[in-house]
Order: sequence, then structure tokens, then C-alpha cells
Amino acid sequence: MAYDYPSNNDSGSQVEVTSKTLTNLRTWNIGAGILHLASALAMTFIASDFSLTVTTFNLNGPPGTPIDQGTVSSLFDIQLAPLTAGFLFLSSFFHLLISTVGFSKYGDELRRGRNRFRWVEYSLSSTLMIVTIALITTVTDAAALVGIAFANISMILFGWLMEVVNEPNGKTWWTPFWFGCVAGIGPWFAIGGYVFTGDQQPPSFVYGILISIFLFFNCFALNQWLQYRKIGPWKKYLVGERTYILLSLVAKSALAWQLYANVLIPE
Repeated sequence: MAYDYPSNNDSGSQVEVTSKTLTNLRTWNIGAGILHLASALAMTFIASDFSLTVTTFNLNGPPGTPIDQGTVSSLFDIQLAPLTAGFLFLSSFFHLLISTVGFSKYGDELRRGRNRFRWVEYSLSSTLMIVTIALITTVTDAAALVGIAFANISMILFGWLMEVVNEPNGKTWWTPFWFGCVAGIGPWFAIGGYVFTGDQQPPSFVYGILISIFLFFNCFALNQWLQYRKIGPWKKYLVGERTYILLSLVAKSALAWQLYANVLIPE
């Protein structure tokens, strides 16, 4: 059985990218890279050493053993400041990479209606973000954190696939997009299960982080949907590219500085 889906191959240009537009995008990327770097350095040098413990839970018996006979074991402590600095440094690195030595390749990618640099960066940086959010909502079990991380990576890779197989001016194959939505919602269900089922309510700032970053994560999906639906300004592929840059900067900065204001200020 053959499946009819488009293929965004390397045969030639699909998007008109003028030298002026490309120079403008270089400026956007340099600016975003510098701002990410400034926040990353701040988290490195002025944030506290606040840490949380990653754990495992073992029933100590065969399947069906009562939960109260199980034990929680500590694996290691992980500091939030390096995690926070990590996703900021990653974004800074990739923005500056495509503005310098990778600039020619970046232009080639955009002309074909894609940016694989973006998806590589997101697979790393947004995964650190969602793991950090999970930790502060008391998801400390190692297995849960691994599952959340790989579900998020899968979501990003579906986004990559969406761009690679679809030509901006051709017929859109939506399957990767919807598969990405399924993968992406999983971590939020897991985090919500911890937040809303415990005996104690989390601090109010946790709700602020959850709501704001959840909305930002969904704005990335909305941006891609608007690109391929060609709605309004998004008829031009590069509008979506600029929106990705802006969303990445605002989302990462919002999470980093909310964390700093509530748990990373040195005492």
C-alpha cells in the first residue's frame, strides 16, 4: 500500500529569500543569541545552588505488593541553576552558530522552507525546560523524568519531519503535526497529575510557570499550523521563522526569570 505524501527534497529553492531579508534574520538571531547568553551567564553566576533530588521507587516485592511496602531511594541531587543556564546556553549557541559559520547553510535551509538547526536546538533546550518544570512540580522519579524527556524529544522530531516532508507551496501532509501534538501533550498530563492530585497545593508561582510555559509551548504548534495553513501574514514562510525566534526568546526568558525570582535568588 503506497502512501501519498509530499517530499521537501534538496532539488532547489522553494522560498524566496533575498539578501536583505537574510541579513535581517541574521540580526534577529544575533540579538536573540546575545540576550540568551546574558541570561545564561546570570543564571551561572548569580543564581543560588538550589537543588532537588532525583529518586526511584521500588515495591520491594512481586507485582501486587502494597505500595506502602515500597521504598523511595535517592539517586542524586540536581541543581536547577545549571539546568536553567543549560537551555539558555543552547539557544544562544545555535542562534550565534547560524549567524556566523552556519549562515550560508541557514540560508539554504530557509530557501527550502525548513530550518533543521531549529529542531536540533529545540530537541535539547525545550527538553531541558520541560524536565525543569517537572522537577519543580515534584516529579522527581527518574523513570517519569526519562519518559517526559523522550516524549518531548519525539514531539520536536515530528516538527522536524513536518518541515522536511512538506514544501511551503505544495500540498501539506499533516500527519507529523498531529503525531507531534499527541507526543507533546503527554508530559503536560504527567505534570498535571502531580500538581492536582497531591495532598498539599504547590506554591502559587508553580501555577504561573505551568500556565505561561504551557501557553508558550502551544504557541509554537500554532505558529507551525498557521504556516502550513497559510493564514494572514503566515502565507510567507519567513514570518513563521521570525515568530519562532521571538517565541523561543520569550518562552525561555520567562521560565528562567520566573525560576530565578522564586527559587534561585541567593539568600
